[in-house]
Amino acid sequence: MASGSQIVALFDTGADPDEAALDRVFFALSDPVRRAILERLDGEALLVSELAAPFNVSLQAVSRHIQVLVRAGLVQQQRTGRISRCSLLAGPIFPVAVWINRYSKYWQEQFDLLAAMLEDTPEPRRRKPRAASRRRKIGRKA
Repeated sequence: MASGSQIVALFDTGADPDEAALDRVFFALSDPVRRAILERLDGEALLVSELAAPFNVSLQAVSRHIQVLVRAGLVQQQRTGRISRCSLLAGPIFPVAVWINRYSKYWQEQFDLLAAMLEDTPEPRRRKPRAASRRRKIGRKA
């Protein structure tokens, strides 16, 4: 988890998060299996075998994915003998969110332009449903 001074430093416009840490987290999040593992760990600690169960890959492949997550600081692995339990550490995601948030102003500008354009667009006139007009014509012939 990031310390209070690290969090303050991230909000300081002159400070950049550790590039290597960002790279490790982005790499870890780049794989759908690893993202699914993180989702499964949300709020609970699971055995490696429990994490591997829904995937159509070997236990060894899941273990390698877990090691990538451990190196990124996103997962803590506790071993008791041969049993390995994993839990989520969401702290390293915070600097990534701060880094991504730098670019939100560009998206916000696009949303503002879209909102202005929609305000200037006149409401389309509503037409009567065709089925109702056909019924009236049919009713007149009879």
